Amino acid sequence: MNDYQEWMPRLVTLAHRAGEAIMEIYATDFGTEIKSDDSPVTAADVAAEAVIEAGLRELAPDIPLVAEEAASAGHMPDISGGRFWLVDPLDGTREFISRNGEFTVNIGLIIDGAPVLGVVHAPALNLTFTGLAGVGATVARNGGGATAISVRPVPAGGVTIVASRRHGDPAAIDKLLRGHPVADRKTAGSSLKFCLVAEGEADLYPRFGRTMEWDTAAGHAVLTAAGGHVTDEHGAPLVYGKAGVDNPPFIAWGGMKPWAS
Repeated sequence: MNDYQEWMPRLVTLAHRAGEAIMEIYATDFGTEIKSDDSPVTAADVAAEAVIEAGLRELAPDIPLVAEEAASAGHMPDISGGRFWLVDPLDGTREFISRNGEFTVNIGLIIDGAPVLGVVHAPALNLTFTGLAGVGATVARNGGGATAISVRPVPAGGVTIVASRRHGDPAAIDKLLRGHPVADRKTAGSSLKFCLVAEGEADLYPRFGRTMEWDTAAGHAVLTAAGGHVTDEHGAPLVYGKAGVDNPPFIAWGGMKPWAS
């Protein structure tokens, strides 16, 4: 992973540049369009993707790039070689539209189905998370230096659940938790939910609604590097490079042994 470790500062800079493009539009009276899958898209999604695509092409021109807006328009590269980027230039577009700050820039690298590197940058919150397999995970706050993060052991008083602000499934979550004490429940937007588990602010993030691979790859990489796991609802590892790039229902775990729902 030495080469990827050397790439990390450039990838963080690239995520920050994409964040700057997003924030320029965030400060305006931007418009919104609806894509064919009924999800919203703004000029910020497009601008950030253009920044990231150009930067990744310069950094590693031989690695295919799967990015949300290009893929949504039908432009899918050949990823049969097993190594490819997964990019969501603006994860949490609805959070962006509602102006609550909980949106992120996501850059993930997949090798043989597993996310090995991730950068999650929340420009409105001035937070940047990184994760690299075999090296570890970090967070940088308010422009400061990066500090190491890791998942926490299961608290004696029960787990803290973090769920989507907009896509929670209370019945499915209650089924998953049967017999397991719950101390607290939190909500958050975008891939920040993975990061809350990675830094030990929560223990479990279940997601039973629809997500795409670019939604989860970077956050998954951060969490894995911090000592966590991401599985499907039956306990099998969540993998990437699937036909259609849809994810199944999944559960992101902190410092606990995964159990089947």
